[in-house]
Amino acid sequence: MKMDKKGQVFDQLAKLGIGVATIAIILVVTFLVIAQAKEQTGTVEGIDTTNQTQCETSTSCNATNTLTDAVGTIPGWIPLVIITTVGAILLGLVALFRR
Repeated sequence: MKMDKKGQVFDQLAKLGIGVATIAIILVVTFLVIAQAKEQTGTVEGIDTTNQTQCETSTSCNATNTLTDAVGTIPGWIPLVIITTVGAILLGLVALFRR
């Protein structure tokens, strides 16, 4: 099935929406897994993970904090990627209607 140019642009928008939804689901699951891992390390080591002093003495608690900080920077990039992609699609639409 051959698609016209308008159909291709709208197909790109649909793919962008699916991609964003997939990334959002993956990030939510990742943050939930990290939170559970932190709770489990606290249970195993017998410390309160909300207490900063106790958490600083634990290697595994420090590791989960570092991982949380590292993964926490990813959502800041998502709007930039979305804006760039939508801008490229809009430029494609403008070029399409200029002809």
